[in-house]
Amino acid sequence: MSGQDALFEYLLRLGDNALILGHRLSEWCGHSPALEEDLALSNVALDLIGQTQLWLNLAGEVEGKGRDADKLAYLRDARDFRNLLLVEQPNGDFAATMARQFYFDAWHYLLLRELTGSKDGRIGEIAAKGLKEVTYHLERSRDWILRLGDGTEESHRRMQAAIDDLWMYTGEMFESDEVEQAMMREGTGADLSSLHEPWLGLMQATTDEATLTLPQPGWAQRGGKRGMHSEHLGYILADLQFLQRAYPNAVW
Repeated sequence: MSGQDALFEYLLRLGDNALILGHRLSEWCGHSPALEEDLALSNVALDLIGQTQLWLNLAGEVEGKGRDADKLAYLRDARDFRNLLLVEQPNGDFAATMARQFYFDAWHYLLLRELTGSKDGRIGEIAAKGLKEVTYHLERSRDWILRLGDGTEESHRRMQAAIDDLWMYTGEMFESDEVEQAMMREGTGADLSSLHEPWLGLMQATTDEATLTLPQPGWAQRGGKRGMHSEHLGYILADLQFLQRAYPNAVW
């Protein structure tokens, strides 16, 4: 794999994570447990979609085949998406959504913090912009872990179940393949393995404070970064891509 091909793949991963999670969060619009949360989740979704546009536009520029963020978002099939399996998991109840968000936000924050020092100035600039937003995302999702974990008996039960159920999708975040290794060697990308210890420390400190039990390391689901997805992604894309598929090349 050439350096440009690896960079293109790397940018797709960054953009697809934000796109798919942003779409998942948008599904809460009009259905959140409180009006304030309806607005907050929608704002986080918009932040992520904004980051998607930056990453995928850069990916299209690197690819050099005339594809922009819209074409990459709307005209690829599921096997061509490179997002983590975690972000495509169903929303479930509010506890499941917040557990998924917290797992991702903590990793996303650490990753973007590292990418601000990328030798590729374009990546560094996008990461710096996104980091400001993700800092808030992490603060917010962590607060919900604490509130629900150390809340009522019912909220504690639901949050513990969510923490347990989604744990198997977290290992993929720290696994490096030839794409990440190539980016790391060039000083363009981050060393994912180095993010695991601070991420795990934040998980442990938060669950302890929330009176929750953090699962033990074990077998991890993987494959999303190579285009091997759960059945959930197909349903997401059927919704996300409907208008463009039904009316090709439609514009506002």
